[in-house]
Amino acid sequence: MKIVDARGLQHPEPFERVVEALTDLAMGDQLKLMINQEPRPLYRFLERNRYAYKAESFADGRFEILIWELPAS
Repeated sequence: MKIVDARGLQHPEPFERVVEALTDLAMGDQLKLMINQEPRPLYRFLERNRYAYKAESFADGRFEILIWELPAS
């Protein structure tokens, strides 16, 4: 599992780091994004580009998002 820790980074750096990491993600692998706010624009990008995700929020305000590529239909 690849991990992108984007906590404390300013926009658009978290988005750019995730997109870069996704280019190296093999089918079946997952990417974990750790970030301090919910990345709603990222969700739209993922949905348009055949990725699935599962977001989890924590009491300390951080979010962890698991991302994986969907198989071609």
